[in-house]
Amino acid sequence: MPLHWIRADDYEAMSSLAAGCMFAAIERRAGQRQPMLVGLATGNTMLSLYERLAGMLNRRNLDLSQLHTINLDEYVGADGQWISADHPLSYRGYMQKNLFSRFDSKLGMNHEHIHFPNPTQPAALDEWIRGKGGVDFQLLGIGFNGHIGFNEPIPEAGISVEAYGALPSRVVGLTELTIDTNARLTAGGDHSKVPRHAVTLGMEPILAAKEILLLACFPQQREPLLKLRQGRVTPELPGSYLINHPNTTIIYAEDQVGLEKGS
Repeated sequence: MPLHWIRADDYEAMSSLAAGCMFAAIERRAGQRQPMLVGLATGNTMLSLYERLAGMLNRRNLDLSQLHTINLDEYVGADGQWISADHPLSYRGYMQKNLFSRFDSKLGMNHEHIHFPNPTQPAALDEWIRGKGGVDFQLLGIGFNGHIGFNEPIPEAGISVEAYGALPSRVVGLTELTIDTNARLTAGGDHSKVPRHAVTLGMEPILAAKEILLLACFPQQREPLLKLRQGRVTPELPGSYLINHPNTTIIYAEDQVGLEKGS
């Protein structure tokens, strides 16, 4: 099935559509009383979505006892461990503030069901995911350089298309563009606050997800999305691997991304 593109007028419209998609997926699985694995992303893109999603789940009083969340990534400090959850850039802290703390306790969310790739044993999460039958629903953003998670672009001369798509969860060094972007968006422009490494969910477990939803709402995402539309899979544009995924939807905020303005 080809990629499903949805045009939203603006950020709030994108967030509303995305929240509805995620809620529907969680509600379907909750009704089956079976474990559900939901992959989560962070960043400014997801802020309104998470607020809306928590509100929808609380209003429906949906049973979340079987929900497992798997975050794409977390920063790694110089000691090779996760940065502290109270670090201003920590994704563990971000998720607690922007989503998990908003859940009504009556929903029964088990905080032992919150998973992040561990920098000391990143492959263990891949094995656990496979043992559970794979991720049911994966939420993604796309980096200004086309990365998904912290799977950064690699020149085609350095890795085959197949090998890149099979990359496991691992610790990675971040590109200067990613560091600059994250400094500007989340660290007040202070590059020194942005760690140089992160642990990321690999391409293999991401692409094995049964359903993927990617959101875009920044002008800088226009170029990678236009390249993605060209239909060529390349490790130089990690997001292009979604082209061959059987169930991926991309929702973009047209007022910022401007995909309909022509190339």
